[in-house]
Amino acid sequence: MKILITGANGMLAKAVRERLKNYELICTDVEELDITNKEEVQKYVKELKPDYIVNCAAYTAVDKAEEDYDLAEKINADGPKNLAIAAKENGATLVHVSTDYVFDGNLSTDKVYVENDKTEPVTVYGVTKLHGEEAVEQNTDKYYIFRTAWLYGDGNNFVRTMLKLGKEREEVNVVADQHGSPTYSVDLANIIGNAIEKNIPYGVYHSTNERYTTWYDFTKKIYELANLNCKVNPVTSEEFVRPAKRPKNSMLSKEKLKSVGIEIPLWENALDRYLKNDLK
Repeated sequence: MKILITGANGMLAKAVRERLKNYELICTDVEELDITNKEEVQKYVKELKPDYIVNCAAYTAVDKAEEDYDLAEKINADGPKNLAIAAKENGATLVHVSTDYVFDGNLSTDKVYVENDKTEPVTVYGVTKLHGEEAVEQNTDKYYIFRTAWLYGDGNNFVRTMLKLGKEREEVNVVADQHGSPTYSVDLANIIGNAIEKNIPYGVYHSTNERYTTWYDFTKKIYELANLNCKVNPVTSEEFVRPAKRPKNSMLSKEKLKSVGIEIPLWENALDRYLKNDLK
C-alpha cells in the first residue's frame, strides 16, 4: 500500500508517519508539493499513484488567520480541493483532518456535537476549514474527514507551554469555561491508521481522545502528573480575550467512530503516556 502524506513535518504528520511506517510512504511538505497549486498536485499524484492521501497540511494559526484570510483559505480550502480532485482522478482515498472550529461552539455544555450537527464557524480559521471539508465532499466520494480538537504532541503545544510556566511561576491563570477533549497526536494517528486498515465506511468522524474537561482542569492534571507545585487559577474567556473567538463547547461525540470498531483512549491516559514517553 502506497500512502502520500502532506504537511509531513507537522506535529500530527510525524505521528502518522510513525503509525504507518510499515507501508510505502511518500512524505511531502510545501517544498516537495504545494497543495495550493492544482496542476502541481494533479501531476504529482498521477505520477506516484498513491492508494491513500493523508492531508496533514493546514493553516492552524487561529488568531493570525483573522488578518490573513486569503492564505488560510488557500491552504485550508483550495489545498484539500486540489487533493480531492487528484485523488478521484487516480482512484485514491483522501484522508483529511478538520476541526471543532467548524461549529460555533455555543452549544449548551450539557450536550456534545455529533457529525451532522449544523456547522456555523465564527472565526476565519473555522470558515476556511469548513470550506475544506465541503471541497473534499464535493470533489471525491472516497474520503475520510476526521474532526479533532485540542491537539498536542511532538512540537509546540499547550502541554509544553503549561509545563514551562509551571516551572517558572508559582501560579497561572487558565480559562475554565471552555470545554473539550485534549487529543494526543499519537492517538489521532492511530485512529487514522485503524480507519485505513479496517476500511471503515467513508464519511466524517469526530476524533478526539475520550471524555471531556476544561483547559483549567487539563492544566491541573498536567501539573499533578508532572509533580509540579504550581497553583492554577480559573478565569473566564472574557478575562482572556484573543483575536479569534474560542468555542465554549468543543465537545465532540465519538459514538460514530466507536460504532465502526475504533477504540479511543481516555484523555487522562493519553496525557500520562505523553508525559512519560515524549517528554522523558
